[in-house]
Amino acid sequence: MMELLKQRIIEEGVILSDQVLKLDGLLNHQVDPQLTMEMGREFAARFKESGITRVLTVESSGIAVAFATAYELGVPLVFARRKKTLLADEDAYCERVPSFTKGIVTDIMLSRQYLNSEDRVLFIDDIIANGDAARGLIKIIERSGAELIGLGIVIEKCFQAGARTIREQGITLESLVKIESLTNGTITFGE
Repeated sequence: MMELLKQRIIEEGVILSDQVLKLDGLLNHQVDPQLTMEMGREFAARFKESGITRVLTVESSGIAVAFATAYELGVPLVFARRKKTLLADEDAYCERVPSFTKGIVTDIMLSRQYLNSEDRVLFIDDIIANGDAARGLIKIIERSGAELIGLGIVIEKCFQAGARTIREQGITLESLVKIESLTNGTITFGE
């Protein structure tokens, strides 16, 4: 499965710079349902003994793989919404996050009715770079009183600090594929 994913990344990834890999044909614009369900099965297998009650992600490119994971685990999927401006909403948790790829700051919000202190949460996302969205959602999970069991990330960019800083907080982070470098227009995978 992971070898297939690596192969698809090599075939369909477009390296825009030594920091940015565009994966529109695989994760962010077009979705391969079979491959996505395989990824969901893999994440579900890694966390199946953890008593997950909800899968969380941030809209929009994490939704497909988070759905596949939630489906395999038999639990609801909840996704935090991105908003351009922050309207004070007493019924929602909100966090301001910069977007590495979009170069803008957005607010992510999650309704309080879909996350509570009894929940055991698995956070799934497509790519982790600087980890700003992940850190924002982790803050929301902490404020809700829910327990964050771990993160499942399709692609970890090891040359950016996001995954490392989250692991340094003692949080379990499982990635399907690690990319060590995009230097010289070449994708170098890590172990």
